[in-house]
Parts: sequence; C-alpha cells; structure tokens
Amino acid sequence: MNPAITNLAVMLVMMQVSRRLDLENPDVLFYVRAFYASCQVVAFLIYSYTKYVINKKNDLTTLKYVEPANPMSGETEPKAVVTTVKEYDLKQVDTLIRGIFTGLAMMGFMHIYMKFTNPLVMQSVSSVKSALESNIVKIHLFGTPASGDLKRPFKAAPGLLQALQGGAGGAEVKTDKHSVEAAEASGAGGIKED
Repeated sequence: MNPAITNLAVMLVMMQVSRRLDLENPDVLFYVRAFYASCQVVAFLIYSYTKYVINKKNDLTTLKYVEPANPMSGETEPKAVVTTVKEYDLKQVDTLIRGIFTGLAMMGFMHIYMKFTNPLVMQSVSSVKSALESNIVKIHLFGTPASGDLKRPFKAAPGLLQALQGGAGGAEVKTDKHSVEAAEASGAGGIKED
C-alpha cells in the first residue's frame, strides 16, 4: 500500500482519537506530550541503529548516478554524482534524522507559541510509521533486498495527489551509463560526495 494513503488513514484515525481526548485537562495533556516525545525518540533510535548497521556493513561499492537539475537552488544542468553505497545510505539517514528535528521545531512552534494541541496527537505516530516505512530501514533493518523500488538511488516518493492519480515523483534520478557519461562530459560530473 502507498505510504501517502496510509499516512492519510493514520491522520484520520488520530484525528478521531484527538476529538475524544480532553486536551484542556493538564494530566491528559502531559500524557499526550509524553507520547509525542516518546514517538520522536523511537523514530530517532530506529534511524540511529540503522546508521550503526550501515557503518558496520561498510559497503564501499561505487554508486554513480545523475541528479536532475534543481531550479530552486539555481542549478540548470543535471549533476553526475560518484559516491559509495555506504556514503549514500548515511546521507539518506541523515536527511531522515533532520526531518525529525524539523518536525519537532514546527510542532514546538505550533504547540508552545500558537497553543495548538491536536497536532501533537495526530503527528505522534506518523514519525514512527515513516521511520519503519523508509527505504533505508527496510534494507538495513528488515533485510529487504535493494532491488526494484529499493534500488539505489531511491526514487522520490510521489505526493498524495500524484499517488491518487497513479503518477510518479518529480524529475527522476538517472543511473544508466549514457546519462552518467553525458553529465560527466558536460562538466557537471564526477562530483565525489563525502
């Protein structure tokens, strides 16, 4: 099942749960906050253990791919990237960990500054769910082979609207030999990622 659809289902269920809770009661609010914080810690621990497993495997297989141009950052040409499986996986985990902290900052702003309490309930479970559904966790913790949708480099997950329409994500990362050689020849290639 598509993660965007299951996220929507989880949000609807958690919305119903939040309606039944008396969030004006300080005791209930304390437990909701504790549950939210616990879920964030669990997601962080999942990613940290995944990082440990990646470092332990130390897969130094070379990985070459072409990232599409990102007009938002002023890039006009696709960029060839040469890295290792280990470095690529660590970069993916670091991105996921940054996502936890970004979510915490947004939730802190919404809850502490704007006094919203419902998002605490609705977002608590989604971080753990996302951690368990991430490609990198599937490969390293659950032992799923890195083939098909889990083949590196990972395809960008489609948004909810694209998932409902059956479409794929945005510009694709290319791994074919011709695309990599063309990007390297254009002068935007051979970039070694650390």
